Amino acid sequence: MMKNRAGFTLVELMIVVVIIGILASFAYPAYVDNTRATKRAAAQSDLLKLANFIERRFTENNSYLIPDGVKDPITPNPSCGTVGGCIPLLDKSIKHNDYKYSFAAAPAAPTQTAFVLQAVPQNDQTADKCGTMTYNQTGTKTATGTGCWR
Repeated sequence: MMKNRAGFTLVELMIVVVIIGILASFAYPAYVDNTRATKRAAAQSDLLKLANFIERRFTENNSYLIPDGVKDPITPNPSCGTVGGCIPLLDKSIKHNDYKYSFAAAPAAPTQTAFVLQAVPQNDQTADKCGTMTYNQTGTKTATGTGCWR
């Protein structure tokens, strides 16, 4: 008489593990790419938010220049004061570790009528295809890679 066996053999279990491994080898890179794309979109949104704050400052002061001695208006600085601060009401959600944001009143020499915002990828985001993204007062959007701004 034959006994009924219940359960899986080792070979069947190994086949399932191999199939799961193959599926994961396709799914994980897609997940990582989508995560990077989401963080990139957040950085682009952050650049536009920062540009709005800077444009508001220009409207109030007729200048993109910041107070003397303040190199980075994105980082809180007490020398900015409360009246026409560096970037007033800076959104705290912009502070995260995926991109480092920087501001320059102009690419080489500060002027009153030009600025460039830059988002430089940090940590795992450095592997993103777009690399460093910039936005300026004319609305020009650039990136190290291609097809990054939509």
